[in-house]
Amino acid sequence: MTALEPFFLAEFLGTATWFWLVFISIVIGLLVFDLGVLHREQREIGVTESLLLSAGYITAGLLFGLWVWQVKGVDAGMDFYSGFLIEKSLSMDNVFLMAMIFSFLSIPRRYQHEVLFWGILGVIVLRAIMIGLGAALIAEFSWILYVLGIFLLVTGVKMLFSKVDARKRMANTPSELQH
Repeated sequence: MTALEPFFLAEFLGTATWFWLVFISIVIGLLVFDLGVLHREQREIGVTESLLLSAGYITAGLLFGLWVWQVKGVDAGMDFYSGFLIEKSLSMDNVFLMAMIFSFLSIPRRYQHEVLFWGILGVIVLRAIMIGLGAALIAEFSWILYVLGIFLLVTGVKMLFSKVDARKRMANTPSELQH
């Protein structure tokens, strides 16, 4: 047994460390390939290229899920594919939101990929931190689910009423400022 074997075999959030390292390496490799090889210079990306890139990344995710299924078993494979499908479904509304933001901010199409890339990279890092922190907190303190649930309810109610207030403010604003 080598000195590093206990580290690679140790479990982190219910999965061996080596598995997490493979996953992180694949994600970093795809990010480097996307930004460093496919989109080295800033240019406008057409619909055909976008569809091909999407198909390639979806295929990579499906193949990774097959590997998870083989290595970790049926339950882990189904968990991965369920999460993958949910993430893909939820990301569709982000596409429309990003198109609206790019249009509103008048970001030229040739710069949109870079802006989008760094935004997504930031989201991945922040999401990884939040998921890891949340999973660790929930594993240690199960009562934290109630605190987080109350936080979500309060935030939702606050957002509901802030939208109503914003509409009232817009109704009282002169029409030339609304456009």
